Amino acid sequence: VYGDKERLTQVLTNLIDNAIKYNVPGGTVTVGAVPEGKNVRCSITDTGIGIPEEHLSRIFERFYRVDKDRSRTVGGTGLGLAIVKHILEAHQAPVRVTSEAGKGTRVKFELKG
Repeated sequence: VYGDKERLTQVLTNLIDNAIKYNVPGGTVTVGAVPEGKNVRCSITDTGIGIPEEHLSRIFERFYRVDKDRSRTVGGTGLGLAIVKHILEAHQAPVRVTSEAGKGTRVKFELKG
């Protein structure tokens, strides 16, 4: 895989941090990387609180917070996912998110080889 090692580390750090922060007690976080020809398909999946469907289209906006009250409790600036999207777009790796409130979230992207 070709890319900026520091920026891709930042992507993984931000996504794993979110998966841990918004998980439930005793929940799991799974990080996956599967070769696909010269590319690598990456995913971060959690069994956390999930993201309501009406918020999914906005979660990559700078400073956007799904729940302002909850955000004060867990911290953060609302920039993490915007940074993730920016870095992955620079690597020509669109990011996709699927989520269900109360069941968890999966973030997927494919890095070019």
